[in-house]
Amino acid sequence: MSDLEEQLIDVQTRVAYQEDTLAQLNEVITRQDAEIIQLKQQLRLLALRIDEIQRNPASAGDDISNERPPHY
Repeated sequence: MSDLEEQLIDVQTRVAYQEDTLAQLNEVITRQDAEIIQLKQQLRLLALRIDEIQRNPASAGDDISNERPPHY
């Protein structure tokens, strides 16, 4: 093989590895984007729940301030 053919094969090999790496990175970014969207939604729901509890503490469920300790 000539030197030029070897260089061409080397360049083609590098391009193939780079394309594979880009595809893998794209998959990671896509998964992370979906996870970020899900986490933002959960955060928004938690913030709404906290606001609701602050406005109406009775809606928080069981009021443990008047509950007897378990040893009574």
